[in-house]
Amino acid sequence: MDRVELAAFLRRRREELRPEDVGLPAGARRRARGLRREEVAALATMSTDYYTRLEQQRGPQPSEQMLGALARALRLSVEERDYLFRVAGRNAPARSAVPTHVAPALQRVLDRLNDTPALILSNLSEVLVQNRFAEALYGDSSHFTGLARSGIYRWFTHPGERLVYREQDRERQGRAQVATLRAAYASMGAQSRAGELVQALLKESAEFAALWELHEVGKRFEDHKVLVHPQLGEIEVDCQALLTEDQTQALLVLTAPPRTEAFEKLQLLGVLGTETFVS
Repeated sequence: MDRVELAAFLRRRREELRPEDVGLPAGARRRARGLRREEVAALATMSTDYYTRLEQQRGPQPSEQMLGALARALRLSVEERDYLFRVAGRNAPARSAVPTHVAPALQRVLDRLNDTPALILSNLSEVLVQNRFAEALYGDSSHFTGLARSGIYRWFTHPGERLVYREQDRERQGRAQVATLRAAYASMGAQSRAGELVQALLKESAEFAALWELHEVGKRFEDHKVLVHPQLGEIEVDCQALLTEDQTQALLVLTAPPRTEAFEKLQLLGVLGTETFVS
């Protein structure tokens, strides 16, 4: 671990960011350029003291999870993320076909979506980051590990995953989940994480096995859907997807026309939070 270089790199990247670059209000005039340490710490979900010690060359070696969080908070490119890992004495993450580092371009758009549900998914339907409105609508996905990080896997193995959709829409959504996985499987191969998901689901879910035999392929994001919130009930939303050039990540934005009942319900999500969700 190169403490001197790690501290310098973190400090320089922090100083190059402005509050508006990460979706924060500019606020009053600042004496120093860039983000404050406490702002970076909050974005990375760590204590200000922990982050400060890293910049002061006296912190412990960060874990890979911490480094990933810092890379997202500082909006690092893939090359910058790899450099961060190396100066921290960690192996850079393998550049597999399942990216876990959020594409900076999508992150910048998400940063500006402060009044409607928005989230970024991998090509295996893993939530990479979500705003507070999406968390209130879908629940917090950050605690899932292993295969369960994939929403496709949870759809067929965690019954509660389906409650956000109306019963009459669940068959269509299940087929869309399988079609999405088959598209990923085709591009990533049988020995990939997509292949691992397929093999696990073939063993664990007869429903998945039957749908897999249909050989339907495609990334399907319905442009109009009805979602169900435990307190607010049904919410009609329009869904728009913005994909990266290699189509390995997608930013989903859910909206409703102004002055409609659905629009009012989406605004209430910011007040209700995630207290009604049970893992």
